[in-house]
Amino acid sequence: MPEVVIIGGGISGLSTAYYLAQGGMASTIVESRPRLGGVIQTERVEGCTIEAGPDSFLSIKPAALDLIRELGLADQVIGSNDHLRVTYVRKRGRLVPLPDGLMMMVPTRVLPLLTTPLLSWRTKLRMGMELLRAPKAMTRDESVAEFVEEHYGAEAVDYLAEPLLSGIYGGDPRALSVTAVLPRFVELASRYGSLTRGVLAARAKAMRARTGAGAPPLFRTLKGGLGQLVDAIARSIDGKAQVRRARAEAVERAGNKFLIRAGGGWLQADRLVMACEAHSGAALLGGADGRVAELLGAVPYSSSMTVALGFDAADFAHPPGGFGFLVPKKERRRMVACTWVGTKFPHRAPDGTIVARCFLGGVEDAGVLEESDEVVLAAVLDELREIAGVTAQPRFWRIARWPRSMAQYAVGHPQRVAELQARVAAIPGLYLAGNAYQGIGVPDCIRMGKAAAAAILAG
Repeated sequence: MPEVVIIGGGISGLSTAYYLAQGGMASTIVESRPRLGGVIQTERVEGCTIEAGPDSFLSIKPAALDLIRELGLADQVIGSNDHLRVTYVRKRGRLVPLPDGLMMMVPTRVLPLLTTPLLSWRTKLRMGMELLRAPKAMTRDESVAEFVEEHYGAEAVDYLAEPLLSGIYGGDPRALSVTAVLPRFVELASRYGSLTRGVLAARAKAMRARTGAGAPPLFRTLKGGLGQLVDAIARSIDGKAQVRRARAEAVERAGNKFLIRAGGGWLQADRLVMACEAHSGAALLGGADGRVAELLGAVPYSSSMTVALGFDAADFAHPPGGFGFLVPKKERRRMVACTWVGTKFPHRAPDGTIVARCFLGGVEDAGVLEESDEVVLAAVLDELREIAGVTAQPRFWRIARWPRSMAQYAVGHPQRVAELQARVAAIPGLYLAGNAYQGIGVPDCIRMGKAAAAAILAG
C-alpha cells in the first residue's frame, strides 16, 4: 500500500487524512503546531464560545455539512440567526445599515436603496441605470474594484465592496481578481449585462427549484464551535493516521518517491499532499520542481488578528444591533470589522453577556500583529467606546494572531492556478490542498482535501 505524507494539519490536511482513512489508506500528517486544526481554534470562556479563527461556513457550499454528517455531528449543527441579520457600515462617524436586499454589493430592492444614507444620489442613479446594461463577455481578468466600479461606481467600491471583502479576505479589491473572488457575478454579467437583473433571475430560479423547504440559513456552524469538527476528525482517524509533531524542512525527489525532512529525520512517501500555506510549500518544493515553487511563492497572503472581548450587557447604554459592523478603509483606524457573537448565533453567549469579536490586520495593517496585547486591547477598546458606546473594561478578552494565513487571489490568479495544476499533474504522486487555490472557506478546503484523497485512492 502506498505511503502517504500530508504536510499540514489544518482542515485541508485533516480532510485528506479522513477521506483516505475512509478508503482504507493510512497516512502521516506532519504538523509543526502543538495542535491540529490550523486556524480553526475554539475556546470556552465564562460560558461563551470563542472562535479564534473562522466561526462558521456558508450553507450554500455542501462539503462541510456533508463531512459533519458523516462524522455523526448533524445534531450539533446550528444556523445563523438570520431574522436578526443586519450588518452596519461606518460612515462619517456613525453606523449605517447595509440596505435590505443587498447581495454582496448588488442591490435587488428599490426602496431600501433609495432611502439608504450609505450612498449618494449619484450612486443610486448609477445603480438604477445599471439595469439597462447589455451583456458583455469578459476578455481578461480584472480587479474586483474595476468590475464593481464599472457597474455601480467608485462609491460602491469604497462603501460596499471594500469593507465586505476586507472582512472576508483581509484584502484590497483593487488587487483581488474578480474572476477568482466573484466568479458567479462575472458569469451573470456575461449573461445578463446587469448584475442586478442577473441576481434577481438566479434568485427566482432557485425559489422555483426549492421544494417546500424554506431558504437555509446563510451561515452554519456547530453548537460547541468549529473545534468540534477538528476533534471529531482527529478521533475518527486515530489509529489510521499518524501525526508527526515537527516542522517540514525540505522535500526531495528520489525516483518515484518523495523524501521529506522533518524534525531532523526523514520520511519517505509514494504520495505527498501539500496541505500547508502556499508560501510554506514554496520553501519546501524548490528542490523538487523550481517552477512549482515559484508559482506557490507568487500567491500573496494577508495576516489577521481576532480580538474577542466579553462584557456585561449592562455596560452598553443601548444593546448592539445586528450581526456587527464593517469599517471601510476610508474610515478605518485599526479595526476592520466587529461581530456581536451572541446575536449572530444561538448558544454562543449566556444571557447578560455581550461578546464582541473584532478583526484587525489585513494587507494594509499586518504590523498590528507585532504590537503587544496591551497596545492592541487599548486600540480596540477605544474604537468600541466611540462606535458602540461601551466604556467599561471587558470581563475577559482573547487575542489570536494569524500571520500570513489568508491567501489573496490577486488579478491573474485563475491563470496561475491553471499552470500550477498542470505542473503538479506532471509530477506523479504530488497533490495540493488548501486555501491558496480554489476557495478560502472551510467547505472549500474540505472539498480540496477530499479531492486529493480521491485522486490518491484512484491511483
